[in-house]
Amino acid sequence: MNPQENPDVFDKTLQTTNLWLKDIMDELGPNKQRAYHALAAVLHALRDRLTPEMAAHLSAQLPMLVRGIFFDQWHPAKHGKPMRSREEFIEHVSEGLKNMGPVNVEDSIKSVFRTIDHYIDPNEIEKVKGTLPQHIKEMWV
Repeated sequence: MNPQENPDVFDKTLQTTNLWLKDIMDELGPNKQRAYHALAAVLHALRDRLTPEMAAHLSAQLPMLVRGIFFDQWHPAKHGKPMRSREEFIEHVSEGLKNMGPVNVEDSIKSVFRTIDHYIDPNEIEKVKGTLPQHIKEMWV
């Protein structure tokens, strides 16, 4: 549905995004800004690891506002970039969290992955996971 035809879609996406952030805050602590940055950092690291086709496929499953976060600062040339190690993926996420004070990056990754699992169809998640290397799949628990 076109958002211009139904302005309630904006209220719904804001509400849904706040639910995502609440789930992340339940795990990482009651700091909405930290939850937002964790969501953005993990989504960006994941997006940059996926092929453009798989990134588009995953983004279609996200609430509109979360989809905007997913594509924020997107550079298509970085898509599908191999992350050869767990540490490289963690470092990518860490860059997005560098101004957030002390934060456990691996906990942030796992929290965002659990939140995605909670709201996105399991079959869609399995398609995404199927394209990821084992070291990233292992953090998706």
